[in-house]
Amino acid sequence: MGFPEQQQGVPGVQSQMDPIPDCGEKSYRGTGKLTGRTAVITGADSGIGRAVAIAFAREGADVLISYLDEHDDAREVAELVRDAGRRAVTVAGDLSDPRHCRTVIDTAVREFGRIDVLVSNAAYQMTHETLEEISDEEFDYTFRANVSAYFALVKAAVPHMAPGSSIIGSSSVNSDMPSPTLAPYAATKAAIANFSASLAQLLGPKGIRVNSVAPGPIWTPLIPSTMPPEKVAQFGDDTPLGRAGQPAELAPTYVLLAGDDGSYISGARVAVTGGRPIL
Repeated sequence: MGFPEQQQGVPGVQSQMDPIPDCGEKSYRGTGKLTGRTAVITGADSGIGRAVAIAFAREGADVLISYLDEHDDAREVAELVRDAGRRAVTVAGDLSDPRHCRTVIDTAVREFGRIDVLVSNAAYQMTHETLEEISDEEFDYTFRANVSAYFALVKAAVPHMAPGSSIIGSSSVNSDMPSPTLAPYAATKAAIANFSASLAQLLGPKGIRVNSVAPGPIWTPLIPSTMPPEKVAQFGDDTPLGRAGQPAELAPTYVLLAGDDGSYISGARVAVTGGRPIL
């Protein structure tokens, strides 16, 4: 199957990808599963986060769209949320700074009054063929952006979450099938899965469910902005289904975990991997 060879700078822009990912803009149909709820979604300008934002809005939720600096992509998502008849709030900034994580949550509480669903999805990765290529600064930043941000967001959000609320972390098939060329990223995704399982036990008495989703290879801006062009061209070909997934194929899993249909699902890591097993 594969994709054309292509390269972008970090963090990548969805509108410049070939082909542009399918985030459900034309296909997702809601049935009111999240009517009246409020959601914070990080990395919601593109890829999986964008697909989740579209799905949540069409299911009836107001959405805060947290993103780094991809302003045009974020504006498009906000328009799609509003087209669904829901409120959209955009907040730009770097989640590797815990102060910005608190700003995201404070903004959601100010705008919506509460938080019903938190999706910690934003992530950083970079491909390296040798250990020597990984700088101390990049290793630390990967953990701050992927793991420390999740901690800071959850800690700030929980006081504003009532029983029945849901927290969802975006893990990865790399959480237990780590790619050697994505070593720091893979380690963070294992940490996210583990932290989510701990949170499920810590927050269960409050009636707050916590789960993680483990995507396989999904066609998002992270791919052409963090992998060499020759790997982009083969991305996802080695899955049992023989292709990469599209962000729209992840959204129903997040809807399940966010809503009443998933009311007894907590502490789970849900694999959406095109056939690669998660143990």
